[in-house]
Amino acid sequence: MSPEIFRSQIAALTSSIAGRPLDAALDTWLNAQHGAGSATFHALKASCEAGVAAGWLCNREGGGIRYGRIFKPADDLHGFSVDVVDMTDIAGPHHGHPNGEIDLVMPLEGDARFDGRPAGWLVCPPGSAHRPTVSQGRALVLYLLPQGAIEFTR
Repeated sequence: MSPEIFRSQIAALTSSIAGRPLDAALDTWLNAQHGAGSATFHALKASCEAGVAAGWLCNREGGGIRYGRIFKPADDLHGFSVDVVDMTDIAGPHHGHPNGEIDLVMPLEGDARFDGRPAGWLVCPPGSAHRPTVSQGRALVLYLLPQGAIEFTR
C-alpha cells in the first residue's frame, strides 16, 4: 500500500459522488453501494490501517487524536480533500462544514461509533457542524471535504 494507490482508490470513489448533493439521499446511497461489508469499505479500511502502520496516515497528534490531511483538494479527487483521524473514546474540536462533509467510519476496537453511527458512511450537509465523537472503542474516520472547507469553532 502506498499513498498513490490510496489516492487512486479515493479518486474512483469520488468519481461516483462528484456533483451530487451532500444530503440524506447520498448517505443512503453510499451505505447501500459502499457500506460496511462491501468490497469498497474493506479496501479503504485495509488501506487506512496500512497507511497508519506505515506512518503516512494520521502522522500528527493533538489532544489525544491522531490525524492528518493526506490529500488537498484536487481535480483527480473531484475537488475533495482527504483526512484520516484515529480516535478512541474522545470528542474532537467543534467545527462546521461550509460545503458539507462525507465520513467513512471504520471501527477498529470495540463497537466503536462515530457521532453515534456504526461502521459505514455519514454524510453531513453543507452548513452543518458537530463535535466529532468516537464512543464505545477506537475507530479510524476518513473525511472527504468538498474544496477542503472546514471551519473550526473558537
